[in-house]
Amino acid sequence: MKKVSIVTLGCSKNDIDSGQMRGVLDESRFLFTDQVTDAEVIVVNTCGFIDAAKEESIDTILDLAKLKESGKLETLLLAGCLAQRYPDELLESIPEADGILGPGHIRSINEAIEQAENHEKPIFAASLENDYIEEARREEVSVTEYVKISEGCNNRCAYCIIPFLKGNNRSRTMEHILDEIRHLVERGTREVILIGQNSTDYGIDLYGRYALVDLLKALRDIEDLRWVRILYAYPDHFDDALIDEMKNNPKILPYIDIPIQHVADPVLKGMNRKTDRRAIESLITRLRSAMPDIAIRSTFLLGFPGETDEDFHEVLDFLEDYPLERAGAFAYSREEGTPAATMADQVADDVKEARVDAFMAAQMDRSERLMEKQVSRTLEVLVTEITEEGAIGRSYLDAPDIDGMVSIYTDENLAVGDFIKVEITESTAYDLGGDYIEHCK
Repeated sequence: MKKVSIVTLGCSKNDIDSGQMRGVLDESRFLFTDQVTDAEVIVVNTCGFIDAAKEESIDTILDLAKLKESGKLETLLLAGCLAQRYPDELLESIPEADGILGPGHIRSINEAIEQAENHEKPIFAASLENDYIEEARREEVSVTEYVKISEGCNNRCAYCIIPFLKGNNRSRTMEHILDEIRHLVERGTREVILIGQNSTDYGIDLYGRYALVDLLKALRDIEDLRWVRILYAYPDHFDDALIDEMKNNPKILPYIDIPIQHVADPVLKGMNRKTDRRAIESLITRLRSAMPDIAIRSTFLLGFPGETDEDFHEVLDFLEDYPLERAGAFAYSREEGTPAATMADQVADDVKEARVDAFMAAQMDRSERLMEKQVSRTLEVLVTEITEEGAIGRSYLDAPDIDGMVSIYTDENLAVGDFIKVEITESTAYDLGGDYIEHCK
């Protein structure tokens, strides 16, 4: 029986795809291992979104390829978005790679490994239609789990390659999503993070309406589910009914990730974003009116073709008027195959990087002021790690891996997965610290 390891890069959606691949491995032939040095077969689930992600994927592949000489590695499969985008080029330029498994072909992992072992250099990259594999259940679960509600995207943002790699929006049925969440909760999951390329488009393809609010309402009935967090909710189709459900559903955390990308109307138009600054400001105002303590996270793309100094400073001014608890920025990456790649007025790399640096410096100061307001509050915190001083956890302000943490000071015997009350006594630009009060009921 050969050992198989899966190395995951990129976003949380790739984490789910890797779990799916693990779930459909033929257990009579393969044994999964987290240790790449012990594996005869390694699958690298790559990211191909922007240049930095592509470079990380290539570097990781090259590092793992060395295990063919120094370790047990026999077969190296390349999966994910980068593999889908450049299958022939990767196999030609990296001779150690033994095959390609695009994100639409997760069910073919066993066949791909078999063909790679026979030196056939298989390429499974024709289809974009990655149907979620309902029967591949996760038996070993964590207190926090991601659940994909849809795949692909109907938007055609001028800078983004994802729809060409993942296809149009394809929603999972509500019944399948709820069944998976019940399965996870029965095994100990208490926080579920709903994720899709564009979560607010959920259901339009299946039900003829935007049905995220219906899904959230159905989650009320899952008794032991404590926290629900929503990622990647685009501003368009974010209506008042969804805001009301977030406000009134006790399981939905007052936290939302809204990829705004920009606020200058000329840039938004060039990006082919289906919104404008007025609509974005209105959405934030309505969210804060309904939930004054809501944590809003967003990302901004800076240096898009034609972006002027005035456009960039409009972003900074917007963030002063509408401060966000969590905000990041990345420089526009000229991706071949996208409309933006051939646009005139490309912004110089040094200008793009300078704008990102200025944005992040301003956001750090802003975040520090916002986090100071948490001092003296009592927050519910999920314990994620035990330390000598007490523990580390996350509050509603913190999505795993991308946001901050809460340091918990106590002699109490805590356990990972506990929900506790913490009185916040200190803050930094991104993190909080405080004293344990009691366990939550």
